[in-house]
Amino acid sequence: MTRSKTILAVLAHPDDESFGLGGTLALYAQKGYDVYLVCATRGEAGSMDEEHLRGFKDKAELRTAELMRAAKILGLKEVFFLGYRDSGMNGSEDNKHPDAQVNHPVEEVAGRVVKYIRKLKPDIVLTFDPIGGYKHPDHIHIQRATTLAFEKADDVSFYPEAGILSGEEEKPFKPRALYYHVFPRWFLKWATRLMPLFGKDPRKWGRNGDIDLTELIVDFPVHVSVDIRPVAEIKRQAGEQHASQGGIAMRRGWMGIMTKVFGEREDYMRAYPPVNGHFTNKRDLFDGI
Repeated sequence: MTRSKTILAVLAHPDDESFGLGGTLALYAQKGYDVYLVCATRGEAGSMDEEHLRGFKDKAELRTAELMRAAKILGLKEVFFLGYRDSGMNGSEDNKHPDAQVNHPVEEVAGRVVKYIRKLKPDIVLTFDPIGGYKHPDHIHIQRATTLAFEKADDVSFYPEAGILSGEEEKPFKPRALYYHVFPRWFLKWATRLMPLFGKDPRKWGRNGDIDLTELIVDFPVHVSVDIRPVAEIKRQAGEQHASQGGIAMRRGWMGIMTKVFGEREDYMRAYPPVNGHFTNKRDLFDGI
């Protein structure tokens, strides 16, 4: 029997799957592919209004519930957690917690990720770009760990207890491609110019005003640009499940206007196989692999 094509996204927090590459996940799930998510933490450091915690024992329980609702809407086959704690932004008290993801070696985190690569045998692995999208330390850390796990998935000496099984499944396994989700830098350039017109400071973006958009304009190459218009409504509904993180407001106001004016797509840089020389921008993650 032919195995379904499989995509595995490895991300840091509940809401990354919806706010970032949710359109891509929904699109391929809609096509009938098996789409999985590995989430490193349960978002314990996220800021939120107290009203959202009613009926939940803590932030982790709430944000896990939000994620599971969003995953169902996106059509994810299953969600797995690595068991680390949200590290928070640089300089926060959450950085010091012993269970914070960033306080664990990249190789250790990669050992947990490689378990799911070997178990699920994805054709394609997705994760953040090298600066973690907006320089969140957990994003950068899980990106490095995922890249290492991808490179070592077919090396039986790398965490051999993590999913190396007996018999036929013991053969070395390597996913076909690794992609980094990248913010369109042209979008950020326009955003930093237009935000002041809406009374917003691009150096103080985000719920807590702790993200400087002007520092994120890094020209990563775009090798695949996925048109998510067919699933834009699904992505919106999934994002709204993360109400504690402002999900309902994410596609309104100036951000919503920017998205509608410049179109809805999600861009990726292909890390593996290597892209050599001229590379025509593709529309499908499976093109050319």
